[in-house]
Amino acid sequence: QVQLVESGGGLVQAGGSLRLSCAASERTFSSYAMGWFRQAAGKEREFVAAISRHGGSTHYADSVKGRFTISRDNAKNTVYLRMNSLKPEDTAVYYCAGRTYYTPSTYSSEYDYWGQGTQVTVSS
Repeated sequence: QVQLVESGGGLVQAGGSLRLSCAASERTFSSYAMGWFRQAAGKEREFVAAISRHGGSTHYADSVKGRFTISRDNAKNTVYLRMNSLKPEDTAVYYCAGRTYYTPSTYSSEYDYWGQGTQVTVSS
């Protein structure tokens, strides 16, 4: 059973930056494509970004394209989400997820492992 733990969330002013981290417990982490999703209060969970198992392929939601960057360090069993130019509408709980396949997916149902989430709040 793979355990995922997110960290790095917090309160930031609009225009600021945060870097989220997601640490995996298993050495097989490098076999999984990874994704980030978020859920704002009163809204459905939505896709944010995804990355292939070796980091060569990435995909972003239109709402974050050009501002967010997903990356991974398989030697550290960790995936990151760098968030720049943050906006109040980015406020949400952010979740990392792992997929037991080498290609990323935008569908939450295609991910097998989930973290507990980390809160990101952007003030205006």
